[in-house]
Formats: sequence, C-alpha cells, structure tokens
Amino acid sequence: MLQNINRKELVFTIVILIAIAILTLLPTGFQKQEYHFTEGVRAKVISVNNIGVHSSGIYNIGDQSALIEIETGSHKGEQVQANNMLTGSLSVDKIFQAGDKAWVLLGFDEDNKINFANMIDHYRIDKEILLIGTFALVIIIFSGFTGVRTLLSFTFTLLSIWKILIPAMLYGYNPLIVALLVGNVLTVVTLISVAGFTRKAYASIISAVTCSIATCLLAILFGSLFNIHGAVMEGAESLLYAGFMDLDLTLVFQGGIYLACSGAVLDLAIDISSALEEIIHNNPHVTKTALMKSGLNIGKSVVGGQTTTLLLAYMGSYITVMMVFMAQGTPLMNILNSKPIAAEILHTFVGCIGLVLVSPLTSLICGLIYDWDSNTAQNQG
Repeated sequence: MLQNINRKELVFTIVILIAIAILTLLPTGFQKQEYHFTEGVRAKVISVNNIGVHSSGIYNIGDQSALIEIETGSHKGEQVQANNMLTGSLSVDKIFQAGDKAWVLLGFDEDNKINFANMIDHYRIDKEILLIGTFALVIIIFSGFTGVRTLLSFTFTLLSIWKILIPAMLYGYNPLIVALLVGNVLTVVTLISVAGFTRKAYASIISAVTCSIATCLLAILFGSLFNIHGAVMEGAESLLYAGFMDLDLTLVFQGGIYLACSGAVLDLAIDISSALEEIIHNNPHVTKTALMKSGLNIGKSVVGGQTTTLLLAYMGSYITVMMVFMAQGTPLMNILNSKPIAAEILHTFVGCIGLVLVSPLTSLICGLIYDWDSNTAQNQG
C-alpha cells in the first residue's frame, strides 16, 4: 500500500499529524479549575437507596443515595456514599442501579479526606470509544490509506473547533470571520485528505470556498431580515450569565449557519468533480461544453437528495418542538413566525441555496481547469 502513496500526500499527512499534536497540546485558556479540592473519578455502583426519591407521575424528585467503589483517581479502591440529586427534569435527571458505572465528582477537606461525592452522570467513555473505534475500523477497511487520512482530517476538524473556533469566539473575536476562516481551512484540509493533490480536489476547494462565502453573506442578510436574535440557540443565554456580556450571539448564530451547511457544500463539490474526472478518464476527447453539461446534469440529480438530507437533518433535531406545536393545536402562522422554527427555516434554506449554487459552479470550474487532453488523461490513469 505504501508504494501507491503519493509523496505530496504523505508529506501532507505528516503535516496534519503535527498539527493535530500541536492542537492537542494547545491550551484554550479556559481550563481553570472552578472547584478547588475536587476530583472527577469513575466509580462502580455497589448498591442504591431510593428512600429519598419521590415519584410524581413520570417525574422523580429528591435524593438518591448510593454506595460506590472508586475505580480511578487518588482514592481508587475506596467505598463511599454518594448522592444523586433529582430535580424532576427528564433531560437532566438519571437513576442509577447496582452495577452501573458512574462519573462522580469527589470533594476533599484540607486533610485530603472525601467530604462529599456527587454522581454527575452514567460513565459512557468506554462505549463512546467502542463506537468511534468501530467507525475508524470500518472506514480503514473500505478506504485504506485514504480512510486513514479521512480520520486524521476528522480529528483535525474536531480539535480546530474545540481549540481554535470556540476559544476565539469566547475571547471576543468576530464570530463570523472566525467561523469563515476556520471553516475554509477545514474545507481545504478535508478535500485534500480525501482527494489528494489532484485537479478534482482543487476544483472542489475553489467552488466550496466560493459557495461558503455566499452562504455566509446569505446568513447575514436573511438573519437580519428575519430579525432573529442569537439567543434562540440552546444554551446561548447561559454564556451571558457566565460573564460573556460582550459576546454578539447573533453573529455566533449566523456563523453557525455557515458552518452547519459547509460540510454539505464540500461534499457535493467533491461528488461532482470526482464524477467529471471519471468522465474525462473514460472519454479524454470530451469537449468543455459537454463536460460542463454533464456536471450540471449530475448536479441536478444530486442536489435534490442533498437538500432533502439537509432538511431531514435539521427537522430531526426539532421534531419534538413540532410535536408540541401540533399537540397544542398551534395555528400554522404562529408556528412559522415563532423564533425557533424561523431559525430552522433560515438554517435549512440558506444551506439549500449553497448546495444549489455549488453544482453549476463546480461544473464551470472543472470545465476551466481540467485538461482533457488524451495524453494527460492517460498519465492520470
């Protein structure tokens, strides 16, 4: 397999590995310890006591106590009593049973003795690692070295968002500019990772970046026309209460719209450019006009599926809100004018416009930069 790896791609892969290492070590500036004399540990639930739990219909309130055995940290092996506070919220509350694994916050006194143990939630890290490992194994089996590069770009994307995008916004940098810069860098890295240093990658990058700028402008324009404040995002107001009063939530919301659709845009761009490359490979004498026409025809078929995918992705996250509106008999006009639904409409259709634009643009760029000369096609083969 190594003999088939392009030297540029190998160098690029090494560079991404170095970037991932740097990002992993890069501090965000927000790692301060909020609670002194505390430690998060994994623990096994030995037994539970539900005497303090009071049920009211489907809700539970009160205090569940449990005997736990600490499995990690400085007090590994010790058994202590822990508390699980129940507030009557199904989305937050959790009920433990004997044998469960829990993530627990321990508190210590000045003598390093445990003075409280709060059960934060079920421990899920091992299951998450299993799921991610399965994904990595499947993609490597089916894609080989390209799958490895894809995993690296995936990791680079996650770290870039967590270590650069989010901290930069919290530090007060313009959220739109930060989102645009980070998003375009991720677009370039992703497309080169999956397509290598090829013409189809270059064509995809040019079209995806151009369309990303267009979607960003549309997000600004229609975000203003819709008169939607960024506080419509879940958890947005908590940032203000946490002390980030100068944070422009509306710009964060608009930047989020761009990021949400940028993945679909680059996906469609590489789909069309890859298809056109195959046409050139199998028919080196195809004309520029015929190539562009083929790209448009391919785009017509793919855009329909992609826009529907985008719609379903957004609707899936808001299905319970729609159920509430229907259950309450809310008039359709009230639903369409509500902030949450208007925000989702804005998300969905700005993304759909970006998808529609990327199809003809990619076809045009491919027609301009592809050299469909017979000898070149044979060399590429």
